[in-house]
Amino acid sequence: MPGENLTRSEAVARAAVVATERYHVDLDLRGDDTFSSVTTIEFAATGSDTFVDFIGTVNSIELNGEPVDVSAYSDSRIHLTGLAEHNTLVVDATGLFMNTGEGMHKFVDPVDGETYLYTQFEVADARRVFAVFEQPDLKAEFTFHVTAPSHWQVFSNSPTPEPVVLDEASSRWEFTPSERISSYLTAIIAGPYRGGTSELTSADGRTIPLGVYCRASLAEHLDADEVMDITKAGFAFFEKEYGHPYPFRKYDQIFVPEFNAGAMENAGAVTITETYVFRSRATGAIIERRAITILHELAHMWFGDLVTMRWWNDLWLNESFAEFMSHLALDEATRWDQAWQTFLASEKSWAMNADQLRSTHPIVTGVTDLEEVWANFDGITYGKGASVLKQLSAYVGRDAFMAGLSAYFDKHSWQNTELSDLLVEFENASGRDLTEWSKLWLEESGLTLARPEIEIVDGKIASFTVRQELGNASSLRPHRMGIGLYDMVDGTLSLRLSIDEDIAGDTTTIDRLVGEAAPDLLLLNDGDLAYTKIRLDERSLDTSIAHIGSFDDPLARTLVLEAAWDMCRDAELSATAYTELALRAIETENHPTVLRVLLLNLAQAATIYSAPEHRDALIEHVADALFEIADRAEGGSELQFQVALEAARRARSAAQLDRISAWLEGSDLPDGFVLDTDGRWAVVQALAANGRIDTAAIDAELASDDTATGREAAWRARTSIPTPEAKDAAFATLIAGGLPNMQQRSALLGFRAGDPGVLAPFFPRYLDALSTVWKEQTYEMAQQLTTLMFTPSIIGLGTDVEAGLEAWLDAHPTEAPALRRILVEHTDDTRRALAAQAADA
Repeated sequence: MPGENLTRSEAVARAAVVATERYHVDLDLRGDDTFSSVTTIEFAATGSDTFVDFIGTVNSIELNGEPVDVSAYSDSRIHLTGLAEHNTLVVDATGLFMNTGEGMHKFVDPVDGETYLYTQFEVADARRVFAVFEQPDLKAEFTFHVTAPSHWQVFSNSPTPEPVVLDEASSRWEFTPSERISSYLTAIIAGPYRGGTSELTSADGRTIPLGVYCRASLAEHLDADEVMDITKAGFAFFEKEYGHPYPFRKYDQIFVPEFNAGAMENAGAVTITETYVFRSRATGAIIERRAITILHELAHMWFGDLVTMRWWNDLWLNESFAEFMSHLALDEATRWDQAWQTFLASEKSWAMNADQLRSTHPIVTGVTDLEEVWANFDGITYGKGASVLKQLSAYVGRDAFMAGLSAYFDKHSWQNTELSDLLVEFENASGRDLTEWSKLWLEESGLTLARPEIEIVDGKIASFTVRQELGNASSLRPHRMGIGLYDMVDGTLSLRLSIDEDIAGDTTTIDRLVGEAAPDLLLLNDGDLAYTKIRLDERSLDTSIAHIGSFDDPLARTLVLEAAWDMCRDAELSATAYTELALRAIETENHPTVLRVLLLNLAQAATIYSAPEHRDALIEHVADALFEIADRAEGGSELQFQVALEAARRARSAAQLDRISAWLEGSDLPDGFVLDTDGRWAVVQALAANGRIDTAAIDAELASDDTATGREAAWRARTSIPTPEAKDAAFATLIAGGLPNMQQRSALLGFRAGDPGVLAPFFPRYLDALSTVWKEQTYEMAQQLTTLMFTPSIIGLGTDVEAGLEAWLDAHPTEAPALRRILVEHTDDTRRALAAQAADA
């Protein structure tokens, strides 16, 4: 509906007329499918008319004591006329419980039948719960009164009060007013959540209560003490670095079911995906990711919640700062002291991949409406923004960077800002003019490439040049770049010399290296300060392939692995050669996140980037190698755990499938490897995708694990079955909609698995269905389907995927920008895959 897509110009015009003061929201959450919502808004006005947002059913409207006909509500907006200088609006409405992770999400636990609710409002879904001026710069105080079953707990932005008993079954929680915040940061979380509490003393001497909660049926798996420890470390770190005390009165973290993202920074009431409550063994990568997420959301309490962007074009500031600061805190304040290696392998790699797509955009980008905002929760907003903030901190100096932040928080507390408000504080603190820096790094898109050109004469460097290539960037940017010379010494690849140089223009000659003995490996961007792609010269690449396990510097090794993967993606290194490098690296990798990324890249190289004519043999070889690594690995180790499960996922031959079938019976497992509940599902899904088990076997597995996670896993297994009939049934169910968000996601992941020959006929049907999907489903569900129903395994196997995507784009020029963007990115990924396949032929 057009009314749902608020434009920036409408928001600016409304903010010029309206000044919000306070909300009182009365919710009755006892209904089955709907809930009662009565909202009172007090606001000042300088004009005669405006509008309020709501998605649901409006029962009555009253403005300044006078009734307003409900016909004033249309197209998700309540149109108001005859405004006074000071106004009181009362809207009695009915909202709809959602199963999409948007608005007021409702979940019923299959284990005990209990109901759990939580809200998710970013970008603009508070209007699904209460009538609201839905834009970030109309901050207000929010008071919530919530009626719910008496055995529930209810959380919001303010401290949870003692409930008022209404009758034998129901109570009302009357929260005090919140601090002055934006509507998308408000929250209600309700249900029989269980957990633990603690407290800490803030920098200003206040006692801050802490809470950590999850569903009752998961409570035995909640390691609340670890979550509290990370939280307390983050509090101390951020208060010290920001020079500003925690701004809210309490801090609750609630792990909630069926959450679409990692977490949400609701002020004082953070919601986190319950996949971070580990009922089975979790990889070290996921455990570290949980710590990053906890710190990311805590960082938002200052940057995003206390001081908030005026409009969504500065979304990147919120997310980039939280991303940068969470890794900084992780590295300096917790036991995870290799955080920048994690950042390189995940966030920065994500950013660089996104920055090479046609859909890339400047970090600072004009956002004209909400549809554009939804499309910009991407690697540029998070990873690239955090990368350049890391650069900025080094450029202005750590002390000046933090001093600028402190001044920014002091000056703009409880207000809305723009980028210029922050940059001026960095300029004041550092004495540097950031105009050119902002232009090059924030206002231009794309990614350059740095390539070494080295001449060796008689074993010594005779000349050395760094050549910059424009790539898809707007201009060649200057870099402060480390250059490392590494030699094999007694079986170890060790750093002999590292220098820092300013790289500018298309060529930079480095005379300081002339006369140095030729290294076994020369590494550009040693230390990972620069945001640029790098290449390895031929000698260095050969050394990397032969000795990837010999580095004594783990960050240098990760840089080399990232460069090799980028070369594979750019069709400069064959997929077959990359798989051999990755397999060698995997056996000696001890960083959990780098190991996880290596396994993901290995799978993509073997299944998508390899030449079709030898793909089956390569996949079988990769799986055999993974089984061998798991068998050789130390029993129970992180390496064995991750690799054994990946071997199961890659199993293809009869012998490989026979082996993992035996795992379900407890035999032929690698020594020390334990197949737990989630591991069993990974095996079941692999067997289903290869046609080795049927729905009866899947149902039997579900009978022993009829939980939310088990039901999601069963969906993935069922839709993995590689028969035309199974895929057709899955396709029809998914296109029709109606599955809860996480069950839909699991079903989509299963649908795209299995025989590409069976999947190919569904590609044109997928394209034909997209317009209807985007008209009938919510944004979250539509983008999830559009992204995950695309089946890259069919690329290069007879179906002209590129032509099909381009034809759809040509025929649908006015479809939603987010939909078109996903299809453009699918097209780019298809072209990349075809080029890689050709290089591997």
